[in-house]
Amino acid sequence: MKYRTRIYYSDAQKALMWDRWEKGDSMHAIARLFDRGHGSIQRILMETGGIRPLSRSRSKLHLTSAEREEISRGVVAGHSIRSIAASLGRAASTVSREVNRNGGRRRYRANHADQAAWDRSHRSKRCKLVKNRALAHIVAKKLKQLCSANLIPIRTPYCSPRPPSSL
Repeated sequence: MKYRTRIYYSDAQKALMWDRWEKGDSMHAIARLFDRGHGSIQRILMETGGIRPLSRSRSKLHLTSAEREEISRGVVAGHSIRSIAASLGRAASTVSREVNRNGGRRRYRANHADQAAWDRSHRSKRCKLVKNRALAHIVAKKLKQLCSANLIPIRTPYCSPRPPSSL
């Protein structure tokens, strides 16, 4: 079998995969659309357990690109961190961390800082049940016993100081 180079799917292609998956198409049928094996489609779909991930958006609390441009202009003009922060209505520590995190006063650029912030915000964190198989088995057992999902964290030895014999 001939080796194919790895393909990086665009957001539009991923959206098409998810649309087809939600309509009930098989992974093989979806893979044929892209002239790939089902494994490449499976990797995309199973990263989130077969559930379409929410589209990413920025928090209203984080610095905007316009604020980062203001920081960049202030740094270039030689203004102090406190004066830049005051003009933005932000804490001086926020502006200081932003500048230091993105190259310092000499190398701070708003567009690079904005992209870096977007990239840093996408740290994939594994679910506790994936990381801890013992906990996953306990939760599955409790759910089979028709325990309330709200009470499971209270009764598991991994989440409370109760001794395991009280399960």
